[in-house]
Amino acid sequence: MGYWGYYVVGRSERPLVELKAVAGLRDELTLLDRRPDGWQVWEVPGNGERDVGNMNTLALESGAPALFGYVMDSACVIVEAAAPESGAWTTCLARRAMAGYLGGSELTVEDYFLEPRDAAERAVAWAAESGRTVPPGPLLDVLNAAAQPSAEELFFRFLDRLGVVPQ
Repeated sequence: MGYWGYYVVGRSERPLVELKAVAGLRDELTLLDRRPDGWQVWEVPGNGERDVGNMNTLALESGAPALFGYVMDSACVIVEAAAPESGAWTTCLARRAMAGYLGGSELTVEDYFLEPRDAAERAVAWAAESGRTVPPGPLLDVLNAAAQPSAEELFFRFLDRLGVVPQ
């Protein structure tokens, strides 16, 4: 069995756990990385039964773009992102694996998540709002990639392409 859990990514001078937007998880979050420019990555393991809060609320409260990555069995990742100006968007990493989790549903991956090209455009705007200029091509490569060797590593590759947590 692979990893199940959330990554909470945001930018703030204060630790994200001090913000009201993640108050419901405050005691469960573990800091994984904190950068000098205020970017932070927090983690809370779990199988999706937790309420991790709202991306729009976190972005507005911190005054900066924020995102959640929900890893499902190390196979795929749901990415929910928001920024104060450009708004919220949702996509997934490892689309083929995600389709397997929707198996019996009448709805498809495309019904739930932005297409990779659209997600790359939104991610470029998200990064720009954080003061980063990133090209869409490398983001599109990650959005179309399989979770090799794991969805967690694919998620951190996505953060790298956004310029948030360089690998």
